[in-house]
Amino acid sequence: MLGADINRLKGDIIFTKQLRGFPFTFHSTWGLFSPKNIDEGTELLINNIAINPEDISLDLGCGYGAIGLTVAKLSAKGSVHLIDKDFVAIEYANKNAKVNKIGNCKIYLSNGLSHVPDIHFDNIFSNVPGKVGKELYWIMINDAKKYLKKGGKLYIVFISGLKDFFKRNFKDVYGNYTYIASSKTYTVAIASKL
Repeated sequence: MLGADINRLKGDIIFTKQLRGFPFTFHSTWGLFSPKNIDEGTELLINNIAINPEDISLDLGCGYGAIGLTVAKLSAKGSVHLIDKDFVAIEYANKNAKVNKIGNCKIYLSNGLSHVPDIHFDNIFSNVPGKVGKELYWIMINDAKKYLKKGGKLYIVFISGLKDFFKRNFKDVYGNYTYIASSKTYTVAIASKL
């Protein structure tokens, strides 16, 4: 009996979700962030993305691909790079791109932006982890600026308790901060490269 339960737990978690009018089937597994459904912060970010069909975008910390694959659907004439430091996340993001027949994306391992080619993006998106330390946030905010085109946007969804931190640091690094949306728990904000 226990062996059967373990084998079931080791199988893919599969769920469907409508995002920005597109139906998705997602495969996930235990150990990935929010494995059984799209979390509230991710969905808040997805619902507040403004994107052009030709945009070139980056999903930083893609997990199993919910943000990046939705952006790929919204920018059908553009492309999306999905990166994560977790090889399991990359495996599942690739699987989800195939399952959902999305070809305008590149999915690969990268510790932050360390393995991103020399490309300048129209948009960078990230649902930042809540408890990784401000040092990682500083690195992410600074490194993202180097990879944005002039006029490019860094979209971040974060736990609302970090609002002052992100507002201050967006203004320090980019010279601007734009509040987009919030829920009880999360806030979406943008910094633009001027």
